[in-house]
Amino acid sequence: MSDPRYQVDVSVVTRFLAEQSQPEQNRFAFAYTITVHNNGLLPAKLLSRHWVITDGDGHVEEVRGAGVVGLQPLIEAGKQHAYTSGTVMTTRVGNMQGSYQMLAEDGHHFDAIIAPFRLAVPGALH
Repeated sequence: MSDPRYQVDVSVVTRFLAEQSQPEQNRFAFAYTITVHNNGLLPAKLLSRHWVITDGDGHVEEVRGAGVVGLQPLIEAGKQHAYTSGTVMTTRVGNMQGSYQMLAEDGHHFDAIIAPFRLAVPGALH
């Protein structure tokens, strides 16, 4: 059972960016809007991110870095932080998953898990 002080949930909405894609050159651009919900009892700061991006051919790329889109937001208990970012893949379908490394106000470090989500060109999946 997880500690109720450190409950951070992540939701994702994705979209295909046709205007930034070049299918004839195997370039498929996607945007994703992430909402980080602090459902815990303590404020928590998002320190860093770890992404695992897998394209439709099974090629895996890992991305690590500080914060998200240049920020390390402090998310108060009961509040949320949303941002939009993107990725480019060489296949029409892929997925992403990962985690955020968090620091609670009491000094406790914990991970917020980002469940796998799909990136797909509309009509690519039946």
